[in-house]
Amino acid sequence: MTPLEDPALLPEPRPGFPSVPVSPPAEARRERGMPSKWPTTRERAEAEMTVLRPHAEDQYADELEMLAKSDDRPRPPGWKLSPWAVTTYLLGDGDQITPKYIGPRRIVEVAVATLATDRALLLLGVPGTAKTWLSEHLAAAISGDSTLLVQGTAGTAEEAIRYGWNYARLLAEGPSRDALTPSPVMRAMAEGRLARVEELTRMPSDVQDALITVLSEKTLPIPELNEEVQAARGFNVIATANDRDRGVNELSSALRRRFNTVVLPVPASAEEEIDIVARRVAQLGRSLELPVAATGLDEIRRVVTIFRELRSGTTADGRTTVKSPSGTLSTAEAISVVTNGIALAAHFGDGVLRAGDVAAGIVGAVIQDPVSDRVVWHEYLETVVRERLDWRDFYRACRDVS
Repeated sequence: MTPLEDPALLPEPRPGFPSVPVSPPAEARRERGMPSKWPTTRERAEAEMTVLRPHAEDQYADELEMLAKSDDRPRPPGWKLSPWAVTTYLLGDGDQITPKYIGPRRIVEVAVATLATDRALLLLGVPGTAKTWLSEHLAAAISGDSTLLVQGTAGTAEEAIRYGWNYARLLAEGPSRDALTPSPVMRAMAEGRLARVEELTRMPSDVQDALITVLSEKTLPIPELNEEVQAARGFNVIATANDRDRGVNELSSALRRRFNTVVLPVPASAEEEIDIVARRVAQLGRSLELPVAATGLDEIRRVVTIFRELRSGTTADGRTTVKSPSGTLSTAEAISVVTNGIALAAHFGDGVLRAGDVAAGIVGAVIQDPVSDRVVWHEYLETVVRERLDWRDFYRACRDVS
């Protein structure tokens, strides 16, 4: 008998709902005899060598463990950390805890406080405002597990919210607990953890509404078995949605009432956005083992300036009005442009990030519509970029790409 098959190593079933399988990360740790969700230093080192993008609870396990040891404040039932420590983990402490989210502190406090109540949390904002990033880190800090995830698409089925069936066992044995396949939401309810629902408004409306009973009654009926799963203390839901998706599958008023909505803004200033891009690019560079670009900050500043001017429709000095393209030109896209530029510089250049390395990425990010956006970009290039004497290298690079 393996440790996973030993009932003594599995959690006690709670009255009122059936025992459902736990998430694979928790299973793997139980098999090794580990009571904690957070991995050991050796596990993290092994994971970092093979995994392209570790989960937040693995990548920042040292910080989470440090906060847990020093955290003497009240913790809501089922939480790994107190709300104060969760906020510190997200925003950093200026010393050993690195900031994961750069933005207004009050927004983070409201989000964390919401999850400490029986209200679900909806993170709303334009694309690229770190909704998914914040959702993952909230789940990692509160539950120690960010993997209970439902990805919303036009093809997401109701089984992704409720449960499905192992049809081979269902046909052979009929409806039973063994034939039931729990969704991430059902597992989160049984384990008292946070479930994440990404791109909620991309889901069909009837699938969205499967959440109503879960959020209001904190129970998930299984009529085929005449049973139900009741949520353990610590369970809650974090959902994300884009402003741009309004009108695709609008939330019903019944579902919207069950969420507290927190709107994540775009970075307030150019310096704040430059800081975000620089930090994230450095993290991605280490993960991809890219050489550090010596003059990267200058090009990051230039990319952020261009994106902010085209988003706002005016230049930084307020003297010139420019047209905005159809794309979002988000902070996430700026990070992608700079990271791609560093890869070009590292593998096809001299390892120094230059204007020519980011020019192609910027042109591709701006020109989403090959007709209207091309006109917008060329007008910006000729009326704004060309007039900046210290941007001549960038102007020439963009002209060559165009």
